[in-house]
Amino acid sequence: MSVRQDDEPLLGPHDRTAGGWGSARALTEILVREHVVTSGMSLLSHHNKPDGYMCASCAWAKPAKPRALEFCESGAKATAWEATSRRADQKFFASTTLRELEAWSDYDLEERGRLTQPMRWNAETDRYEPVAWEAAFAEIGAELQALSADEVDFYTSGRASLETAYMYQLLARLYGTNNLPDSSNMCHESTSVGLPTSIGATVGTADLTDFQNCDCIFYIAQNVATSSPRMLHDLQEAVERGVKIVTFNPLPEPGLENFINPQDPAQMLTGHKTPISSHYYQLRNGGDVAALFGVCKALVEADDALKQSKTSRISGTDAIPKDPDNAADVAFAASMAAADKKHVLDHVFIDDHTAGFEEFAQACRRHDWSALEHVSGLSQAQMRQAAEIYANAKAVLIIYGMGLTQQVMGVENVQMVANLALLRGNIGKPGANICAVRGHSNVQGQRTVGITEKPGLVPLDKLSQLYQFEPPRSEGRSTIDTCKAIIEGKARAFIGLGGNFLRAVPDTEAVEAGWRKLRLTVQIATKLNRSHVIHGEVAYLLPCLGRTEVDEQESGPQAVSMESSTAHFHGSRGRARPASPDLLSEPAIIAGIAKASLRRGIVDWDGWVGDYTRIRDAIEQTYPETFKDFNLKMFQPGGITRSVPARERKWTTPNGKANFITPQRLFPELEVTPGSEETFNLLTLRSNDQFNTTIYGFTDRYRGIKGTRRVVFVNEADMLRLGFAAGDLVDLTTAVDGKRLRRVEGFSLVPYQIPSGSCAAYYPEANPLFPLDHHDPKAKTPSYKLLPVRMTASAGQRQTR
Repeated sequence: MSVRQDDEPLLGPHDRTAGGWGSARALTEILVREHVVTSGMSLLSHHNKPDGYMCASCAWAKPAKPRALEFCESGAKATAWEATSRRADQKFFASTTLRELEAWSDYDLEERGRLTQPMRWNAETDRYEPVAWEAAFAEIGAELQALSADEVDFYTSGRASLETAYMYQLLARLYGTNNLPDSSNMCHESTSVGLPTSIGATVGTADLTDFQNCDCIFYIAQNVATSSPRMLHDLQEAVERGVKIVTFNPLPEPGLENFINPQDPAQMLTGHKTPISSHYYQLRNGGDVAALFGVCKALVEADDALKQSKTSRISGTDAIPKDPDNAADVAFAASMAAADKKHVLDHVFIDDHTAGFEEFAQACRRHDWSALEHVSGLSQAQMRQAAEIYANAKAVLIIYGMGLTQQVMGVENVQMVANLALLRGNIGKPGANICAVRGHSNVQGQRTVGITEKPGLVPLDKLSQLYQFEPPRSEGRSTIDTCKAIIEGKARAFIGLGGNFLRAVPDTEAVEAGWRKLRLTVQIATKLNRSHVIHGEVAYLLPCLGRTEVDEQESGPQAVSMESSTAHFHGSRGRARPASPDLLSEPAIIAGIAKASLRRGIVDWDGWVGDYTRIRDAIEQTYPETFKDFNLKMFQPGGITRSVPARERKWTTPNGKANFITPQRLFPELEVTPGSEETFNLLTLRSNDQFNTTIYGFTDRYRGIKGTRRVVFVNEADMLRLGFAAGDLVDLTTAVDGKRLRRVEGFSLVPYQIPSGSCAAYYPEANPLFPLDHHDPKAKTPSYKLLPVRMTASAGQRQTR
């Protein structure tokens, strides 16, 4: 069974319900296609279980009491993809050149199967050829020793464990650089920059218990059915106990509309759906600050009106204790007085815990409703309705995703979420917190153990003390900086710990051109991808164990650990037999490179590889408060709770307060290049048949797409006004940064329920349109959710009128 891109793609009706038989069929199809029906189902029985392996797909939390099947469609695809019986072995690489492989699709490259042995590129044959591990390490070490530290970048994707990430950051710093770009730079860096100034936390404050204690959820810019499907269980349970879910998102997403639980026999047999969102507001992409300002404005105005009316919410003398000496009477009176002061906003919380409220409130009052409506795409009535729901709830959980963070104003978006939470004290109490939904499994945890280009976020003095070296103190390169260094020739070597860098980054053509000029590319991976077939002058492909596989070392089978989106650390043990006897674990590969490359520092690399508990001891020594009793507790049900002071209303900000931070504008100031064609604001998205850059197939049943990924979703009225019809082929051209032409060609038009003036295309197919400089200025997160583009008929494509 295979999946192929069709010459004539089908654009048809889409499934308006997440889960159900569609998910069940998808599970069957992937297991059959990868020839792992029996072994795959056996493996999935350990998926996210207390003594099993953590999902290699999304970062959603592992519950203390797992369900019978604690996996989703996306997680099952990731497991089958890794457990496949297919192999990209020596015979395969001998049969084709890398130049030939450049023409293969992302799907076809990964579908070849698991890598089986270390390979080195032969320039004479243009093929990867086998190399012994020790020879590979020695040659890589010699190359690194010939370069200066600032010429090398150590990239990390979100999949690597805490143990691996800790070793990797130490390798980079012992080598002499903080050039540690990572996938977090491309997704939630806006969170890591925005939340600390607002609430003193680099991550969200929510945990799974908040779903059980909230009475309202504000769900903003995150596609749950594709990006974190297991959360649908938490949302479903919340809805069933009467929680209102208020959603803000540019496109209608089935997972935020209806859900049929594949583990509920009654729902599966009857087709009964659980409606997820009670209210669904389709705002324009880029309209988030304006929409949130509108909700906040309505709250501030309602509070102002109530104060001006001098209406009391309590009766008689309830705010005065009847008996001042009676503790119960005093407590009752105090609670009544606090309730009266709360009004629409929680002024007790605001006075005791926050700074900057008056400036923010004045900005809310000052913004004109017409401007808020124009930028957000929502009506005043919709924003007031959302505010009324918010004001009538006692505990609101605010959930957001990359739809907010991947924008030019990503940091301001995140800070507006914090502002909304602070208005009614919806942070640091049961059911009321901020949930930043991270993408890849352990992308958050890698930052926790030192994967960052910012030396101020790492205990460098402790590393110096533990390993007897002087760490580099200057700031390293983020992902965007690394791309620029590659293009400009300042970077000479790239070490990739997982991921598909060339597909993930913006400005694809320019980065690929610079990539070919690198002196050294080293890729640690499980499967083949485009970042391997395009390469430097010297190139190595080092295959590693997958997370689902047994990792046998000198002291026995090893376990690793990850951090979830809710800041809990969990243990993970592989269960499958390794795809090849020649694979090494990621820690072993890092240790091999380190021993061959480094000239300073005292690290027992071999001891760490032989027993991963020693790596965790080192992590605990480096971060004693965060990882207390790490080895002892890593497999406890529900995981180890990471300390996030804001959960307890402790604000680790410079002023010791949670801060209202007022955005200075509603929409970014974008310099659109002159042109006769109308501009549209493009956002990129994922299909339900992919995870990040990994493409599982060419079907997106949630959007009615089959046989292609080269589509652009447009408002039907916009399409007709421009003289196009459904299925017409168009080219998209970037309408900012006119220094050079950026265009993607031959995308099929799909009329869709999307706000007028907006359009959407799949990531990473649309990535070539995005200039490197089109990012949030503080976080440097690429603005994949907002880019002005122009749409023209493809060559040979006739408009209907």
